[in-house]
Amino acid sequence: MAVSPPRYSKEEFARRGGEIYETQVCPQVEMGNYGKIVAIDIETGNFEVADELLSATSSLFKRIPDAQPWIVRIGHRAVHRFGARSLKKTI
Repeated sequence: MAVSPPRYSKEEFARRGGEIYETQVCPQVEMGNYGKIVAIDIETGNFEVADELLSATSSLFKRIPDAQPWIVRIGHRAVHRFGARSLKKTI
């Protein structure tokens, strides 16, 4: 599958993706989908929800081969976590 190169700057990409998510997508998907991935085409506003990033983007590209996907984990600030998780000391 050939992925189109970005047509927008990183800033514009993030602005569009965030705006579409907050105003159009979030109200439709937030309830009952906490932790799932949503892939949004920043040009059309079409989106796919799935448990995994690859599933969400693959479904979006099947519908819109030229999509410019913005990825969000529902209910989280980031798609992935970096660094160590909270560690409890065992005695």
